[in-house]
Amino acid sequence: MAVSADDFRSALSRFPSGVNVVTTKDADGRPHGITVSAFCSVSLSPPLVLICIEKTTASHDAFSASKVFVVNMLRKSQQHLSEQFAAPAVDKFEDVDFRTGIDGVPVLKQALASIECRLRNAFDGGDHTIYVGEVETISVDNGEPLVYHQGDYRKLEN
Repeated sequence: MAVSADDFRSALSRFPSGVNVVTTKDADGRPHGITVSAFCSVSLSPPLVLICIEKTTASHDAFSASKVFVVNMLRKSQQHLSEQFAAPAVDKFEDVDFRTGIDGVPVLKQALASIECRLRNAFDGGDHTIYVGEVETISVDNGEPLVYHQGDYRKLEN
């Protein structure tokens, strides 16, 4: 029996995930960013991470061409950034406080952690492209992460 997209989405929603905004720039130097939950570590030595970007997303080609990206892990107070970067917009960086990282890619200020990567591999992943990046620079702060579970933002309880 084939698995429907709705059943698959429902099953995956049971897995809580951190919320990340991944950023890059296009060939003209314009910043691009998108909210993703498809992120994980791949290797400690060398330090590698992966992100998955939907092929129909407006920023997809920028991630392919740029060869660099930043994973910005959001803190619980940054739900507005998650929503801003998830929505279609001409300038997703409007009123967003950021600095430039490797090769001029935006790094969101106040993120819980930021991982700056150079693209190592890209793989076909069905309707997504899987990008594996080698970590070049990290910044880490203390705080609580923004968590998404079953279609809503959640708070961690101790």
